Amino acid sequence: MRIGLFRSTGKLAALICLIFLAAVFCLMEPGGDVMVAAKKRELPVYNVARDDKVLSISFDAAWGNANTVKLLDILDSYDVKTTFFLVGTWVEKYPDLVQEIARRGHEVESHSTTHPHMPRLSDAKMRQELSTVANMIEQLTGRRPKLFRAPYGDYDDATVTVSRQEGYEIVQWNVDSLDWKNLGIDNMIKQCTKKVSPGDIVLFHNDSKFITDALPTILDFYASQGYKVIPVSEILVNGEYTIDHQGTQHPKPQALGGRPQ
Repeated sequence: MRIGLFRSTGKLAALICLIFLAAVFCLMEPGGDVMVAAKKRELPVYNVARDDKVLSISFDAAWGNANTVKLLDILDSYDVKTTFFLVGTWVEKYPDLVQEIARRGHEVESHSTTHPHMPRLSDAKMRQELSTVANMIEQLTGRRPKLFRAPYGDYDDATVTVSRQEGYEIVQWNVDSLDWKNLGIDNMIKQCTKKVSPGDIVLFHNDSKFITDALPTILDFYASQGYKVIPVSEILVNGEYTIDHQGTQHPKPQALGGRPQ
């Protein structure tokens, strides 16, 4: 009897162990991390589910300015409008360039005031980082930012939640040019053209070493594939949306009868 009981107990323990492992597997995120207590993580927008062949390129500006005017000239020559995410210290240092970016028809958006790791800040300090640079940009351009990109791409649930409470859509990217690594023109072109999909958001930096050499070839490639480059705000879903576990933004499904849920 005891042997049979031990065998039954062993089978039950094995079954419980399998159930536990299956549950852990189901809760794993794409990168292999396990979500704590199955809590849904707050995500920014990495890219957008689109059927039409459009994508966005964006430029983060935090440090230098050497390539900015030439970069704007290239964009003008291709009749392309993009989005610049600016840090407040950069705005303060180069106010004329901020106005020039806006004058040429590009979006000027927020990249924080001092370029901190946002998850290390209190909610109040996050709000200050957002409001200070927004005031600076609005004073120079007449338009208040509506988008925010976290410095270093570093965010947590609080960063996303506070940003949206303050009226910003928080935007990452799904195509990284890796231009900041200064790996050469060919590497940058490869990073940006090896796989292109509708709704992509591409990350560049305004002062990277090879940006003005690589950008024309990248833009030529997008045009040859039938893609139109549009600002980030125009690629985002207009209206209610959902964001899946990979950070892809989707229009919110409609209820029967065509009315929003």
